[in-house]
Amino acid sequence: MVNGGFIMFSSANRRNSAPARKAWRVVLAGLLGLAATPLAAAGEEEKGWRLEPDARIDLQTVSAQTTTRDEDLVIDGEALSVRGQVGLGIESKRTRVRLEADRIEVFRLGNGRRDVSRDRLTASVEQDVTDTLELQAQVRRYDDLVTVESPDTDAWEYSARASYEPTRENRFRLWATWRDRQYDNGAGPATTGDGARFDAQYRRRFGAYHYLTFDLRTESIRSGDAQRGYERDSAGVSYTRPIGPDLRVRPAVEVIKTRFDGRIADDGALRRDRQVVPEVELQWWPGKWRVEAEAKYVFFKSNESAREREGYRLTLSVGYVF
Repeated sequence: MVNGGFIMFSSANRRNSAPARKAWRVVLAGLLGLAATPLAAAGEEEKGWRLEPDARIDLQTVSAQTTTRDEDLVIDGEALSVRGQVGLGIESKRTRVRLEADRIEVFRLGNGRRDVSRDRLTASVEQDVTDTLELQAQVRRYDDLVTVESPDTDAWEYSARASYEPTRENRFRLWATWRDRQYDNGAGPATTGDGARFDAQYRRRFGAYHYLTFDLRTESIRSGDAQRGYERDSAGVSYTRPIGPDLRVRPAVEVIKTRFDGRIADDGALRRDRQVVPEVELQWWPGKWRVEAEAKYVFFKSNESAREREGYRLTLSVGYVF
């Protein structure tokens, strides 16, 4: 049924997720199997395939601070992170295959704050069906991912994307993603969850690096662990505009609504959260350098009083593409 403009699933479909999960795996495995031909033929120049290896490293610093509803200061603290990525693209005129691996190490500054890391492996294949229609299939594996429902998640993601670009000025995209997740519960036994995510995007192009983009997303996770299940809907708009050589500004705003399946708020009802996040980002990309500065302000409302707060998040990232 449709709820507030977002597509939602019935509870019966959510409970019976095993057939859907199997179907996603079969479809994505078949589509990714198309990569076998270009991989085998990549070295044969006469067939038009070419190899595109690449690598990237990023250094990032983050500073965040919020206040509660009663104006009590909550120090979220500072962190430094290092991200390394290596990839291999195999391309022909109408087909693109990509393999990618990246790792992030986060060093949290301050006493009693644990450092974290995250690993990600990605395999994808894109096919130009016509001059205006492109299809993509992708599989991703995460280790130690921070998610909505857990700070320590291992996950598989299987996704399919369709892009329709009738003119260079107008692009429409639809994604469908299935997530299988396993949660590390410390001393307790590991638990699992799964669910779908759907995305829709429209981008209006005014010129080089000059865009207006609208995004919609709806997602859910179902789990036998009452603390892990949730539903989330979000909508966002962003505007990217060049303001100088290799320099762009991107203001944006996003609204996010989250409903948890088993987390109880102060009033005895299930917990409901709402976030409004305005932000502005500067992107400076001279040559192979990638310098990005972002400022966000988060308004967080909830029927659990301890969760109501607002505050800023500042991020500076310096990267280099090899």
